[in-house]
This record gives sequence, structure tokens and C-alpha cells, in this order.
Amino acid sequence: MTETVATPLDENRLISERRQKLAKLREQGNPFPNDFKPKDYSALLHQKYDAFSKEELATMDTHAVVAGRMMLKRVMGKASFATIADAKGRIQAYISKENIGEEAYEAFKHSDSGDILGISGSLMKTKTGELSIDAKEVRLISKNIRPLPEKFHGLSDQEQRYRQRYLDLFMNDESKEVFIKRSAIIQTIRETLVRQDYLEVETPMMHPIPGGATAKPFVTHHNALDMALFLRVAPELYLKRLIVGGMNRVFEINRNFRNEGLSARHNPEFTMIELYESYADYKRMMEITEQIVRETAMVSVGKLVFDYQGKTVDLEQPFDRLTIVEAILKYNPQITSEEINDVTFLKAEITKLTRKAPQTDSLAVLQLLLFEENTEHLLWNPTFIMDHPIETSPLARQSDTNPGITERFELFVVGRELANGYSELNDPEDQAARFKQQVEQKDAGDEEAMHYDSDYIRALEYAMPPTGGLGIGIDRLVMLLTDSASIRDVIFFPHMRPE
Repeated sequence: MTETVATPLDENRLISERRQKLAKLREQGNPFPNDFKPKDYSALLHQKYDAFSKEELATMDTHAVVAGRMMLKRVMGKASFATIADAKGRIQAYISKENIGEEAYEAFKHSDSGDILGISGSLMKTKTGELSIDAKEVRLISKNIRPLPEKFHGLSDQEQRYRQRYLDLFMNDESKEVFIKRSAIIQTIRETLVRQDYLEVETPMMHPIPGGATAKPFVTHHNALDMALFLRVAPELYLKRLIVGGMNRVFEINRNFRNEGLSARHNPEFTMIELYESYADYKRMMEITEQIVRETAMVSVGKLVFDYQGKTVDLEQPFDRLTIVEAILKYNPQITSEEINDVTFLKAEITKLTRKAPQTDSLAVLQLLLFEENTEHLLWNPTFIMDHPIETSPLARQSDTNPGITERFELFVVGRELANGYSELNDPEDQAARFKQQVEQKDAGDEEAMHYDSDYIRALEYAMPPTGGLGIGIDRLVMLLTDSASIRDVIFFPHMRPE
């Protein structure tokens, strides 16, 4: 028995040899035919026939036609085995000279790992009990020129997995499963909202004025109109225009672009779900958030208590609800209730943690800055953090009972922000004043501050009903529900420095 994949030969020589094989195949005809049509998937064949014995299979009509990439080939004289990977899994094929003929068998012997083959035949069980296709026909469908990663180590280099996701997907079943779950998570979110009479919409991805979030945008240029356009940092202001227009419940599963750094949590292009509901508030948005997180967990994990990076996460209990101050005091018992309301103490603590003195005297902002440094990373189980300062929440409604604080929450799970929601600001004069404050911050050098959007103010002047809004980071939700440590593990093609 010989292994054709295990020996780590020089890659350039292997590629050269395979190009020579391809040249000979071209002399015989087209080595990339398009007339073989698979009828079966490996996983479904296993599901249907694994339970039958060798003797039972021999009495059944089990003709199967599959196509996929040959991951392994074992040549043993007049008979061989090949492992074929298709979109649903893998199945073994038994290939003999007696069944497919001498010419076809000789051609198979010269095939390479990574070649895409079409195989048809009846199902059988080997001596070890493995379900296999007893091949009656083997055809080359697409010739592979580049050798696969060495089989004993697979594709283990993390950077290569991200750069060459196509290799990662067919070499690592776990990676493929992550993205299958990602699709199921997004579909579950969509179905959850549609059941509640939400309408899925699409809004522009190129904006004349960037808005909807405090973030630095990407800038491009429209030649015909000779004007700057910005890739959207958020769809919020367009979705709320639809609320003004009378579309009472809308959502968009959207791509956003923010000109920020790369990290395990950040990719400059990312996916979010944003939704808006008339006559709702931030408390209603917290209820929807809990529902979406739990329903997606049941679809992808199958339970509400599970491990993330070796530590248990509990989605079963009601999500904790704390103000910024309550969270700091709960997770930092060394801080007193007097100190948490002392501007001098807060400035000293933040300076000690960040080695940079905060440039504000706002009590609420200082409390938020301290929370971000000493508490945020401790919020492992789901926790809604409420009562955000008005200075950092330019689109949120101010509290009726606590001036300077907004009706806003952020959801934290496993120490990172997962969702953001609030009662929307629908007072056009208040919104105009806040936009002006943002412009002042931008003029002072804050690249993430918002622009003044006069058309959005005009829309609010036609009256927007009380509205609740919510945004959930889908990439981070998928990270949580697939036990993925980095955002790059859940994005097909993450941004990276050039090779």
C-alpha cells in the first residue's frame, strides 16, 4: 500500500510534474469537462445507509453518483481506495481495475490528491465496516495543479488559513462548520423578526454624509457627480427615515465599513443587524435582544449553557441589567459609592489605568471611561449596561428622570460588546443641537465625530413617532456561538496586510 500525500516533496517540483500531466491530458481531450452531474451527497448516503450491514447492502439498490475533491488515495495493485470530499462531508470509494477497466484504472493511478473526481457505483461495506462506493465509473472532472497541505498536519498555519480560505474550507471540516452555522444564525435572526411583522429593507451603502455612528469612514469619489462619497459606517439614519415614512418595523442585515485598526474583535468591514420599531423604547429592544441571542444559540449550539474558550456561558438566566455605576461597584468592591461620584477620584483612577489623563470634567463620561477600563472585560455572562452619557450617545433619547443620561444600553457577553440599542431621539431641535456639538468635536480633531445631516433633521421635522432601535454585531455573535477566538475565524475573507 502506498500513500500519495504524506511525503513533503518540493512544491515547485510537484507543480511542474502536475503541469506535465495536465499537458498530456489536454492531448487526450478536455481535462475540465462539464457533463458529469452528481446526484448524491456523502453525508446523506452515510445517514441513509450506515446502519445496514454488508450483507443487507448487497441485496439493495444503492446506486450512488457523487463528485468531490480526492483528499486521499491509497493504491494497492489492482485495487485502490480514495477519500472523496464533497459539500456535505466525505465518503470512501473502492476502485478496482476489474470494475472500471484497465485504461480508466491506469488513469486513476496517475491522478493526484486534490483532483476533483466524479464517481458512480453501488454502496458496500469494507472489512472494517466503512461505507464505501464500489466504483463502476471514475472520471476526472477538474485537474488540481497545486499539492494539498501535508495530511498529517493539515492547514494549521493561521495566517495561511485566513489568506487562502478556499484551502481552509476543504482541509478543515471545523472551519466549514463555522460558516454553515453563521448562515443558520443569520437566517434565524431574519425569521425571528419577520414573524414579528418586521420588514426587511435595503438602504444605501454609499453616503454623501457619513452618519449613524461615531466612527472614521472610508472615503471614495463619484466621478460623474464629482463629489465625495463615504462607505457607510451604519445604516441608522436611513432606516429611521423609513420610520418617519410610516414603515413601523424595519430591519437590515447590513455591511458596515469603519476605517479603524485590525484586531481579534475588529475588521474594517463587518456585518450587523439593525432594526427599528415605532412606539417602542429601549426596554423593548432589550427584550428582542435576549430573544435573538437565545434563538440563535439554540439553532447553532443546541443549548443555552455552553462553553466559550473553556469557560461556561449561561444564556438561560435573565440577562443582568445594570447601570454603568452599578456595574463598576458590583465588579470593583474596592471602590465606594462616594468615590464613584467624585470627579477627582475618577480622573486619578483613569490616569493610573491608561497612563493618560482624561480630557473631560463630565461625571457621566468619566464613569463610562472607568467602566471601559476596569469592568467591561469582567462581564462574562450576558449583561445589559444602561444609562450612557448624552455626550457619547448623540442619537439616543435623553432620560426624563436623569438629565445628562440617555435611554441607551449595550449588551456585553464574554467581556465584549455584542449589541447596542436605545430609545431613539426624535426631537429635531435636540438632534440638531447634538449634531452641532459633534461638528465642534470634529473641528477640534475628532475624526470619529459625526457630520451635520440637514436632510435627516428635515425628516425629523415631519415628526418621527417614539422609536426603539437595536444593532447586533453578527460577527461577534457568531464568534460566541461557534467558540471562535478571533473575528477572522468567522469572516470568510478577513482584511489583512498584503503578503
